[in-house]
Amino acid sequence: MEQSTGRKRGNVAVLGAGGFVGSRLVEMFHLSAWAEVIPVVRRVPALAGLSRFQLDPQMADVRDGDSLTQALSGCDAVVDCTVGMPGAIEAGARVLIPAAKAAGVRRVVYLSTASVYGQNPAAGSDEDTALSDRQEMAYNNAKVRAERRLFADAKKFGIELFVLRPSIVYGPRDRWISTLVNELEHGTAWLIEGGQGICNTIYVDNLVEAVRCCLLAPAHAAGRAYLVDDGEEVTWNRLYESTARGVGIAFETVHRIATPAAPVRKFTDRLNAIRVLPASQRLISTVPGRLKGIIKGAILGLRPQALPNPWQLPEKPEVIHPSREMVLLQQCRHRFPQTRATKELGYKPNVSFEEGLRRTLAWIEWARS
Repeated sequence: MEQSTGRKRGNVAVLGAGGFVGSRLVEMFHLSAWAEVIPVVRRVPALAGLSRFQLDPQMADVRDGDSLTQALSGCDAVVDCTVGMPGAIEAGARVLIPAAKAAGVRRVVYLSTASVYGQNPAAGSDEDTALSDRQEMAYNNAKVRAERRLFADAKKFGIELFVLRPSIVYGPRDRWISTLVNELEHGTAWLIEGGQGICNTIYVDNLVEAVRCCLLAPAHAAGRAYLVDDGEEVTWNRLYESTARGVGIAFETVHRIATPAAPVRKFTDRLNAIRVLPASQRLISTVPGRLKGIIKGAILGLRPQALPNPWQLPEKPEVIHPSREMVLLQQCRHRFPQTRATKELGYKPNVSFEEGLRRTLAWIEWARS
């Protein structure tokens, strides 16, 4: 991204730099010397993983316009990789574009999600499909509303906005493959409908490449959303079988279960339904961090615990509790197109699904050693 100010390509602020995607983006841009990266985090501990680099981090709450404006000062572009509860997602969206404008930022890349179409999207869904904020999942609705606010503000303030919509983002330090490996090891992994659903994967390095393409794209490509993936169709069966093979566990141990006829809600599903309520979010924001940890521990203690008797063989296998999100995801039969990203951004994934999975499993093995 050549800057009209004459400065070198770079000065890219990364919001949520301590997270899964944000930290990898900082690593790749910094180590390749592609850009001058400014990590932006809310708390100092989030910088632990990036402390090995000589960077100039900034502290800011992305929901606070003043602190965010100060953190973005002098930057040419900002990439928003933040995650959070629905209330925080919408609050951040209200602040991002005005703060970017006040700081002199020209271009914003926002990491949204393909979940704006739902976990089980209608066939033919693409970037021109109308979005609904009346979905079952509060997270989906928050992202839809966040996108709407960002597009409106970008037009109002003259900011070049690029919105990326990845689906299943995996890689070292992710939640998808790490959770699956844990389930395979404990015999609780499951598939519905033969695992023929499509999971629309994207390896984290491919997502970083999509961000890079947004930063390099011509201005006329701004103001639009872009779907991105690994460039190949990956079913849930393939994901589970490849992962099981990679960790040396028989694929036959994966349970084949019937598609639940009605919504299945785990303890965490019910708890999250309460947490995302506006009143709950306002209350949570007033609770000190230390007290939040104590409360979380107490809630975890309320979960039913099946402690095994070391002197007795288990009478039956561990009960499978499919989450509502995963039930819907595994029913997906639509592979999202990335035609727009290919034509307008020049996006091309650099890492194949199998190679991305191999790297992820290698990292898990290293992290456990």
